[in-house]
Amino acid sequence: MKFLLRFTPVLLASLLAIGTAGAQSSLDVHLGVSGANAKSTGQAVDTFGDGTLYNPPSLDGVFMNIGAGVMLTPHFGFGGEFSFKPAQSNYAGLNYRPLFYDFNGIFHPMPSSKRVVPELQTGIGGVNLRFYYPQGGCTAFAGCYSQNIYLQSSNHFQWHSGVGVKVFVTDSIYVEPRFDLHWVNNFFQFGSNWVPQYGVNVGFKFGD
Repeated sequence: MKFLLRFTPVLLASLLAIGTAGAQSSLDVHLGVSGANAKSTGQAVDTFGDGTLYNPPSLDGVFMNIGAGVMLTPHFGFGGEFSFKPAQSNYAGLNYRPLFYDFNGIFHPMPSSKRVVPELQTGIGGVNLRFYYPQGGCTAFAGCYSQNIYLQSSNHFQWHSGVGVKVFVTDSIYVEPRFDLHWVNNFFQFGSNWVPQYGVNVGFKFGD
């Protein structure tokens, strides 16, 4: 989360500077919600080495999306997106939070349409899984407490591709249903390297 909070303003500021550098450029930023899925490995794990076996989960739940893009011409541009689970989930006795990030080339096959704009993306990025150890207890002085102790991260390279349709409700505001597909290298924490994602974004466009 700290990486996300540090890097997102830098990304948006950089894209804004590029998007406003030329009269023909445009910038859009978006927020959204989505769901991503990958099946469980189905193999029980002795997480703490004490003989107790835990079943690893499938990847699912609600993700938040934050992203931006710059169109350098009516057809071509580039952009980036973060997608993450706001809350931690259980993973075989631990807690974890997944974060997907990618940097893409963008193609608009129908730039002449001002209200309905199909969009294709493809690019590369990474996946970061952050694991935490949940702890809790009670004392006579402080009462009961719970906390999550950060353990470590697992990082993976990913290839990303996506397709969406931006429907402009005003000249600047749009709604975009979207489908994304991630191929995550050596995604051994789950039972598949392929992670489909589907959701909807709400965005704002600056420029022509």
